[in-house]
Amino acid sequence: MHTATYRRTRGELETYFDRTAAEAWARLTSTAPVSRIRATVRAGRDRMRGLLLDALPIDLRGRRILDAGCGTGAFAIEAARRGAAVVAIDLSPTLVGLAQDRRPPIEGGGSVEFRVGDMTDPALGRFDHVVAMDSLIHYRAADIVDVLEGLGDRTGHSILFTFAPQTPPLALMHAVGRLFPRGDRAPAIQPVAERTLRRLVDARPALAGWTCGRTERVSSGFYTSQMMELERR
Repeated sequence: MHTATYRRTRGELETYFDRTAAEAWARLTSTAPVSRIRATVRAGRDRMRGLLLDALPIDLRGRRILDAGCGTGAFAIEAARRGAAVVAIDLSPTLVGLAQDRRPPIEGGGSVEFRVGDMTDPALGRFDHVVAMDSLIHYRAADIVDVLEGLGDRTGHSILFTFAPQTPPLALMHAVGRLFPRGDRAPAIQPVAERTLRRLVDARPALAGWTCGRTERVSSGFYTSQMMELERR
């Protein structure tokens, strides 16, 4: 069962990405010119997507992957081109519609099924790998681990996710963001210390069969995010 903070944050994200930021997000995830600030974010996201793909087997034929928080579908398409059967889900109908409109022909035997909904829905079934790129960065550490627990119960090999590392620049940006009128704010990013996540994962009995594997941080101007891998023991 999801906590009240998870449900509240999920609602804020759905509203923000489906309405307030839909046009800006569509531009950021395209090849259209953007400001220098947004260009650093675009470059950082491209780098992070590459790291997540590198953490998966090169040959994904026969593998079922959940792209949890797929946005406009860039990761899902690349995984499908390597042979995976990808279920790509996002809270925002607008972003999922954009992903469907942008879907290119896919060679390599893979497929993508785009859906609107919650990435934690058990009805999505079982997966070999789950990838959550920047879809958990707005949640508290405890809620992140709740999500990992639910996904872990239905995942066979690995869970790759990103979180906002607890750094002084991110803490400053978080504090400055609170000065804006509430109606103008993006949902707050929640900086999390890596040691805190590891401690919470290790302390969760339902995640006893998992271990924290590789981790790597990407810093690109206004984009900072850290990948962490959970592997079956």
